[in-house]
Amino acid sequence: MPTTTVSPSRKVLGKSIYDSIGVRPLINARGTVTVVGATRVLPEVQVAMDEAVKDFVQIDELMNGVGLRLAEITGAEWGVVTSGASAAITVATAGCVTGGDPDKIWQIPNLDGMKDEVIIPSYSRSAYDAAAKAVGVRMVEVNTPEELKAALGPRTAMILVMASGASEDGPLSLKIIAALAKPLNVPILVDAAAEGLEVPNPHIAQGADMVAYSGGKYLRGPQCAGLLIGRKDFVQASWITSAPHHGFGRGLKVGREEIMGMLTAVEMWKKRDHAEEWRTWISWANYISHHLEQVPGVKTELLLPKGRSNRSPSLHVKWDISLIPLTGQEVEELLWENNPRIAVSGAGSYLPFPPNMEPNIRINPSQLAAGEERVIAKRVYELLSNPPQIEKPSGPAALDLSGLWDLEIQFVASVVNQTFMFEQKGNEIFGTHHASFGPRDLTGTLHGNDVLIRSSYTNEGVRLNFQFTGVVSNDNMDGILSLGEYGKAEWNAKRRHY
Repeated sequence: MPTTTVSPSRKVLGKSIYDSIGVRPLINARGTVTVVGATRVLPEVQVAMDEAVKDFVQIDELMNGVGLRLAEITGAEWGVVTSGASAAITVATAGCVTGGDPDKIWQIPNLDGMKDEVIIPSYSRSAYDAAAKAVGVRMVEVNTPEELKAALGPRTAMILVMASGASEDGPLSLKIIAALAKPLNVPILVDAAAEGLEVPNPHIAQGADMVAYSGGKYLRGPQCAGLLIGRKDFVQASWITSAPHHGFGRGLKVGREEIMGMLTAVEMWKKRDHAEEWRTWISWANYISHHLEQVPGVKTELLLPKGRSNRSPSLHVKWDISLIPLTGQEVEELLWENNPRIAVSGAGSYLPFPPNMEPNIRINPSQLAAGEERVIAKRVYELLSNPPQIEKPSGPAALDLSGLWDLEIQFVASVVNQTFMFEQKGNEIFGTHHASFGPRDLTGTLHGNDVLIRSSYTNEGVRLNFQFTGVVSNDNMDGILSLGEYGKAEWNAKRRHY
């Protein structure tokens, strides 16, 4: 039978289990970012997960026992383990829409006759809105207490607040929102994915009914687990909409090993030596800083977190680009292609827009293993002390692209037709990319026949960043489209003649 188990000899050689399938492991100097593996799981959590798989258990009974324990630890009325913070938002939304009524659960996403609106402050709009919208609700954005008061009504299922954007003394603080929502019994959900577990819970104390956390971030639990704690009736209604129960949330499954791993992470929160963890992170950042500042033109700054989210330090590394002719993006890419692969700043994640053309990177030490700080210091030192020559497009534009172009994109399983509208000034390109979701501004360059076009749509939490690279020939152009986290596609465009 095929196996991906790494043999002892491969382990001795320092190989990873991922090498056995041709996938490169990496050093995570970005922090608890999902796409590069998120958190370094606590050893106690791994032991709990290993123990949990040895026996079977009825999942509802298990979650009931966990709910009692979570209430005891967190001080909240109840808690459940979900398949991540995003899933916690989804099931909480479904729970507020349905109230735990199975008939309504089976009606989702058709919300006819049901509460079908979620109010969200403008400062809370993000890509994670999609977790609530999956239920079929309409997001209602508000900016002031007056707008919130006008938006509240019989169709309001819930109010969603992003903890990292909320200000305790702002015009739409959680306290102000709660003062308007409580008399109407409209529940408030706070997304606190990257926070730790303060007791008493600061969000519940300010009026939140439920709070969602990620297991794969500061809590150092399983990446595919999260936490929903708060008011017992709403949290239990949310659990009913989730797996193992059939209907809308069946796919949001969390296994017995993840449930016990997440519970262990919560129990360990009070036992961990947070001060010692912090001292270790600072020492690693200082080690890297000391080495890099020996390079002429390099300066570093230790950045400390503000607020409750992502409570870890990071090292800001910047350099004199006249001495070290590399942009931040180029250094990120060079480290990403390094052996071992090192992820810093935004490497390995979505396509940044605009790209980091400044001479700086950020290094987060919170997910390193002992010794990896030395690898990072050595490799970044080598790059900045002896920067490679990177060939960049140059020369005048071969032609003028101004006008309307018909664009065809070959995605992995579909072909779509869109348009470019260009205005060109020398090598610089400006205009509009009319895509399927909506129009967005574009910028780009044309050097000789080499074209680069970037477009971005980031309204209402949507995150679409496209980068077209290719070659122009008369009235045609084609090449490769980088879709960031969504992979790559092929594209071609033809100038439209009238």
